[in-house]
Amino acid sequence: MINFCILGSFELRSEQGVWVPRGPKVRRLLALLLLRANQVVDIDTLAEELWDGAPPRTVVATIRTHVYHLRQMMAKESGRSELADRLTTEPTGYRMRVADDQVDVRRFQRLVGDGRSALAHGRTVEAARHLREALGLWHGAPLTNVPAGPVLARHVAHLEETRIRAMELWVETDMRLGLHRELIPDLRGLVAANLLNEWFHARLIEALHLSGRRGEALLAFRDLRRVLHEELGLEPSAELQRLHHEILATAG
Repeated sequence: MINFCILGSFELRSEQGVWVPRGPKVRRLLALLLLRANQVVDIDTLAEELWDGAPPRTVVATIRTHVYHLRQMMAKESGRSELADRLTTEPTGYRMRVADDQVDVRRFQRLVGDGRSALAHGRTVEAARHLREALGLWHGAPLTNVPAGPVLARHVAHLEETRIRAMELWVETDMRLGLHRELIPDLRGLVAANLLNEWFHARLIEALHLSGRRGEALLAFRDLRRVLHEELGLEPSAELQRLHHEILATAG
């Protein structure tokens, strides 16, 4: 079976090895078809992605040629001609037919959904397991080796937002499990990578406080206040202000 990796460098993996489609437009074409796997992607959407509003007059024929080369590459690199047959021509565009487990994005979305459901039903350990597995599928920013056009850029932005929400859910589950100390290094990394995300700051401050590191918690709050003031001219949220006062009251 061939697996398609989008959450990081764009790669296709099979028993034959690892390969990346040659040619930036062919790469973008396949990436878009996989992000909309099992759906028909119409010609206009493909043209928007490949030429960003300035398609050639021979747009349909040119896309057909790219699809032809993509089929040839998939058959050659995977060693299975039936893989190329999964890229079907439809009346209005093209469809890539794959199983959900073949695309890491689909697996990520399923695992996050399972984790969210488990957490909602009080199965915290199960939720944490699903969310850790989901986040483990990421190996960098999505499609790092693909020069994204406007359509792919929107998909990438959506995936990044989904990843942040999955990280928030994972932190929430581990906090419920009492893993405050264990979370501190990860939370410091999340704060550094998402400097204006007050939720991550709040969880770091809370984890430090619950771990008996009140002085560091107060320093973390001060750092956040400085960043918000310098970058946005804002004060921390009401939630963070309350948390700050709780720590001060405990320290007193």
